[in-house]
Amino acid sequence: MPLEATVIVVDNSEHSRNGDYLPSRFEAQSDAVNLIFSAKTQANPESSVGLMSMGGAQPEVLTTLTTDYGKLIDGLHRTKIRGKSHFSTALNVAGLALKHRQNKSQRQRIIIFTCSPLSEDTPTLTKLAKRLKKNNIAVDVISFGDLESSTTASLEAFHENIKTTGDNVDPDDASNLAVIPPGPNLLSDSIVATPILSGAGGAFGAGGGADGDAGGAGGGEGGGGGGGVEHEFGVDPNADPELALALRMSMQEEEQKQARLREEEEKKQREEGGGLEAVPEEKAEGSGESGSGTGGGAEKKKDGDDKKDDGAAGGDNMDTS
Repeated sequence: MPLEATVIVVDNSEHSRNGDYLPSRFEAQSDAVNLIFSAKTQANPESSVGLMSMGGAQPEVLTTLTTDYGKLIDGLHRTKIRGKSHFSTALNVAGLALKHRQNKSQRQRIIIFTCSPLSEDTPTLTKLAKRLKKNNIAVDVISFGDLESSTTASLEAFHENIKTTGDNVDPDDASNLAVIPPGPNLLSDSIVATPILSGAGGAFGAGGGADGDAGGAGGGEGGGGGGGVEHEFGVDPNADPELALALRMSMQEEEQKQARLREEEEKKQREEGGGLEAVPEEKAEGSGESGSGTGGGAEKKKDGDDKKDDGAAGGDNMDTS
C-alpha cells in the first residue's frame, strides 16, 4: 500500500435512515469507515485519513487528515442524519482538503459513500471527474442501497471519466466504482471483496476469495495469497473481515511485545555478565593467596621436620660420645 492521504465522505442524508442494511444504512457506513481506516493505517503507518459528511445544508469536514483513530470515531459520533446529499460539493471540498495536506508526498484519494439520489446531472459529474483527474485525485465511489437506474448511470459516467486507462496504469492510482445491492452480507464485508481494499496493494489483498481472483491480486504483498487457496492466519477476510483484522493486530502486538522482552533480556544479561567477570578475578586472587599461604605452611612444616630430624641426630651423637 502506498503512502496515501484519504478523505472518507459519508452519506448522512435522510436516505441513510433506511434499514435495508443492518442495523441501518448510516451505521453500516460507520462500520465500513472503521474498516477502511484500519486497512489504510496498517498498510502504511504514515498514511492519514480524514472524514467528511455530505448531508444537511452543506458538506462538513468532521475530522481533518489524521492517524488518530479516536478523532475519527469522535467525528462519526458528531454526525447527524439530516437533509439531502451534496455529491459534487462534497468532492470539491474533499479535494481542497487533500490539496492542503501537510505531507505532499502522499497520494490523494477520496472514498465517497452514496445511498441517495443525485441532484447533479451527468454532464456536471463528467466535468467534475475530469477536473479531479487533472489534479491527480483518485476517487472510489461506494454506491449502495436501492438506487434508481438514472443515479447508477450517472455514477458510471463519472467513473468512466475519472478512471485511468492503459496497460501501464499503477493499480494504486486507480479509481474504483463499487455498486453493492442490499443483501444478507454486511456492507463492510462486501467492501472487502471489492478492489477498494482487496485489489493489488490493498491491505486485505492477501486474503482473496475462494475463486482466487482477489487472492491472486494481493498475494504478492500480503504474503498469504497463494492464489486464493490459503489465507493469512487461516481466515478468509471476505468471510470474516473483523476476525482477520483482529488477528493481524494481535500478531503485530505480540511481535512488538516479544521484541521488547528480548531487548530487556539482552540488557539484563549484559549487566549480569559485567558483574560476573569481576567475581572470578577476585576468586582467583583469593585462591592465589590461599595457595601461597598453603605452600608457605607446607614449607614451614618441612623446615620444622628437618630441624626435628637434626635435633634427633644431634642427640644420638651426644650419647655415642
